[in-house]
Amino acid sequence: MNTPRTACLMIAALFACSLARADVYVREDAGGALHLTDAPQEAGFELLIDVPDAGLPPLAPNVRYPESIARAARASGVDPHLLHAVISVESGHNARAVSPKGAAGLMQLMPDTARRYGVADRFDPDQNVMGGALYLRDLMLRFDNRLELVLAAYNAGEGAVERHGRVIPPYAETRRYVPRVIERYRRKM
Repeated sequence: MNTPRTACLMIAALFACSLARADVYVREDAGGALHLTDAPQEAGFELLIDVPDAGLPPLAPNVRYPESIARAARASGVDPHLLHAVISVESGHNARAVSPKGAAGLMQLMPDTARRYGVADRFDPDQNVMGGALYLRDLMLRFDNRLELVLAAYNAGEGAVERHGRVIPPYAETRRYVPRVIERYRRKM
């Protein structure tokens, strides 16, 4: 790779990884095009930027699935404590949990949500937590980081929050769910 091109690439990658909090890998193909990723799926990628976990608070030692949560937090930029709180309320840390409505795994992903975020096995803790974290990240963007709306959308669906004027929908389950997650999140379990 030539020096000016590499310098520009590193600046762009530094900016991107500071937002996403993820390592950046690079590969140059035969045509000279550079390919960036945070999760190389094929050979030939080299670590360009190693992003430390700085800025993300550590999880308590009693948290189950800490590696899955940490990886998903790093890749998505979602606070690991929020992921832990959602997992606690959604599944009680049971990776095999299935709801009556068909949500499955630690973060209780519905089949459509799992497909949307590339989760092939909803019972695999790594895939499930990553899919849930990416969904939370997108909900945060959509609802301007308003945690109560993000959680309401995670529980009831983003369409329900929009249909009710961007407030917590009047569903008993959702109205119980949102404060439960927020309370656990504030405790930083």
